[in-house]
Amino acid sequence: MDRKDSYTEVFLKAAGVDTNEKLIKDFRPIWWLSTRGKDVGGLRMTDQCLDFLHDKAEIKTYKIDIPKELTISSQVLIWLDQYLDTPFHLTKKHVTVLSEKAAFELYLFSGDVKKFGTARSLAKRLRQESTSE
Repeated sequence: MDRKDSYTEVFLKAAGVDTNEKLIKDFRPIWWLSTRGKDVGGLRMTDQCLDFLHDKAEIKTYKIDIPKELTISSQVLIWLDQYLDTPFHLTKKHVTVLSEKAAFELYLFSGDVKKFGTARSLAKRLRQESTSE
């Protein structure tokens, strides 16, 4: 069971739904934008998943506004996919996360997900360079 399946099971249980492997597999394409299995990332939720979390599971989420002038490019989507270790939902106006830590990190960047991704990417590169020396 990968992370998406684990989260799907937790979401269903939070709503009081009895889960089984088939039900979890049925919800995978409905709740996750990327249905392929990945060790890291791939936790971008669909609108249906976010609605379920709010309406049925009543799981706490954190909404961070994105600056109006920011354009969500494909590179920004890749960074969010790689560096957010919590399920997230993205619109042009805000990003919603399930982790208080991730919300705080995004808040520190004033919701500028491009700066967030750039900083995380540079930090990763510096770690790689320092371990290779």
